Amino acid sequence: MLEPPRASATEATEYRISPGRARVALKREQGSAIEVWAYDGRIPGPEIRLRQGEPVRIVVENRLTEDTTIHWHGIRLPNAMDGVPGLTQPPIKPGGSFVYEFTPPDAGTFWYHPHADSLQQLGRGLAGALIVEEAEPVRVDRDLLWVLTDWRLGDDGQIAPGFGNRMEAAMSGRVGNTVTLNGTVPGDQSVRAGERLRLRLVNTSLARIMALRFEGHRPVVVATDGQPCDPHEPDGGKLLLGPAMRIDVIVDMQGDPGSRHAVVDDFYEGLAYELTSFAYAADAPLRKNPLDAPLRLPANPLRQPDLQDAHRLELVLQGGMMSGMGGNMMGDMMNMMSGMMQGMGGMPGTTAHGRAVWSINGTSMTGDGHAGMPPLVTLAQGRSQFVTMRNETAWWHPMHLHGFSFRVLTRNGEPAPHNQWADTVLLAPRDTVELAFVGDNPGDWMLHCHITDHQTAGLMTVLRVGDGKGKT
Repeated sequence: MLEPPRASATEATEYRISPGRARVALKREQGSAIEVWAYDGRIPGPEIRLRQGEPVRIVVENRLTEDTTIHWHGIRLPNAMDGVPGLTQPPIKPGGSFVYEFTPPDAGTFWYHPHADSLQQLGRGLAGALIVEEAEPVRVDRDLLWVLTDWRLGDDGQIAPGFGNRMEAAMSGRVGNTVTLNGTVPGDQSVRAGERLRLRLVNTSLARIMALRFEGHRPVVVATDGQPCDPHEPDGGKLLLGPAMRIDVIVDMQGDPGSRHAVVDDFYEGLAYELTSFAYAADAPLRKNPLDAPLRLPANPLRQPDLQDAHRLELVLQGGMMSGMGGNMMGDMMNMMSGMMQGMGGMPGTTAHGRAVWSINGTSMTGDGHAGMPPLVTLAQGRSQFVTMRNETAWWHPMHLHGFSFRVLTRNGEPAPHNQWADTVLLAPRDTVELAFVGDNPGDWMLHCHITDHQTAGLMTVLRVGDGKGKT
């Protein structure tokens, strides 16, 4: 963890991090190292801890043999610091560097990752957590971070090739076969009866969606995507965590000393597995009753949208395998197979100039971001925006908006509970969600699916706020 030194309100704290190639052991029992791409040689990258409202300066030195950038996912920052190559900054060339400077307005759990060649760079390990600490944090005994990452490993134990497979891009994306917690295949998590944990969950996978069930425990959700919400137990007792999403929970450890309780991921039907477990020490409980302290986190300075005067925007997600459903299903599949058999050996990757299989409002942007990307729409700076997002596809999509947090208003016509804000909203097939935010952050902002195969195959667009220059 990179702990910041004390700084004055006007003096920026400085960090230096470097993406490059490294070797790490994901499995403790085997100890054999695999080749990865990592920040400072670590999987996940260094945990960066910042303080709300205090400026930071992060120097990124590129030790890869290809261009890169860093996107500070969920931070409401100036457009020029957003890390989209060509759109908001020049890519960082091999051997080059770039300085990111911003002041985080919100406390919460965020993360960082590349926005260049993102299928490979993220899929080979480039990801890290960024925590912005509250001025007055909620009272707990321990504050824990779980960075959950999905890997596809081959028979040789190394990362399997095949990034950009068009068949996968048209369906659920590159779901792996190995899940790590903080960089290793997890064993038991040691806990003590009676203690209260704040657990920060971050899903940095390319495509894997998780539904976590804490057997024998009742986690209370206190924040989504870094933004505080009304404390509540999750629907059905499961924490639904799509790629790029974060959930903060508070868990009172009420198991018996010496007991063990599994944490199970059972999102995919028939493919449930034990992610990890809480293993209780034999010690006497820390306390007999749960800690008598409030669960609610202090609010962040988000502007409430004016729904009566809001501009209305509809975004329709289309494409992918089986997009027509019913009578059009076979035609869609035949067209997809025909497209895959053309060009580059029958399985071409999706590149910045590759064929699109997804669209937003009938238009597609492929790749990771590049110069000259036209905005889908221009929004008036400072005006409230009411967005209806309709998923007309047969697949799940975690849709991420750069530069903003939005209020989740409704899902399929029903009011969304718990006063939840987010920067990434997970849409099930045929879902419709209504969102709202104030367009108070000028610039050209990316909106895309965070199943990275979907993004690079067309499920991406740009929303322009104000003049698009990102000036304050």
